[in-house]
Amino acid sequence: MPIQTIEPRRLYRKIADQLRKLIDGGEFAVGSRLPPERDLAAQFGVSRPSVREALIALEVEGRVEVRIGSGIYVRPRDPATALRDVAAEGPFEVIRARLLIEGELAAQAAQAMNAGQIAGLRLAVRLMQDESRRSVAPIRGDRLFHTRIAAASENSVLLRLVTELFDERNNPLYARLGGHFESEPTWSLAIAEHEAVVDAIARHAPGEARAAMQHHLQCSQDRLAAAWGPAAEGEAAPMPAGVA
Repeated sequence: MPIQTIEPRRLYRKIADQLRKLIDGGEFAVGSRLPPERDLAAQFGVSRPSVREALIALEVEGRVEVRIGSGIYVRPRDPATALRDVAAEGPFEVIRARLLIEGELAAQAAQAMNAGQIAGLRLAVRLMQDESRRSVAPIRGDRLFHTRIAAASENSVLLRLVTELFDERNNPLYARLGGHFESEPTWSLAIAEHEAVVDAIARHAPGEARAAMQHHLQCSQDRLAAAWGPAAEGEAAPMPAGVA
């Protein structure tokens, strides 16, 4: 048998593997509710976001069902999805990476962008507003906004990196999480955060632009975290997550 490449397994996949084995071994029966997220995080010795990503992976695989405001329940095994292997980047890891990179790019944009480029950012925000008013997730305008800031660096590597990180929104974990929690109210919050970034760039204030971008991405992560927590704990219905 030929030697095969060793693939480092992401933390959420290791957690999902253990939970899957516990389910298959009868520790969690079909129809039963999994322990609260905080308890799973403590037992695994990992962060709650890592547990969330594992639970989303199991949902994508069809092994569990998320019932908003109730909890996460074990589903009967479906042979049609038994071989599905979720290997996407974790949503929370993606946002943390973007926070580090895009804060600095916003600061650089505040120094480099001219009036025409800033007008292009405002057009991207208006596209987000138009999409939101039509009850369409404002992803096109959002993507344009972030890639235009990256393009101001005049560095093709950074532009490609920001574009690839943004497009991770389309991976099955990110898409499933957004499908649960994104809504027009949270889009409005995110749009206001984008406007704050533009205002700082327009004032040519690098420190303020960096802080505004980091605030926006941190708020995006916080909304995802706050939204997922109550569902996993079986508490009240959560606040949805916003776009980033």
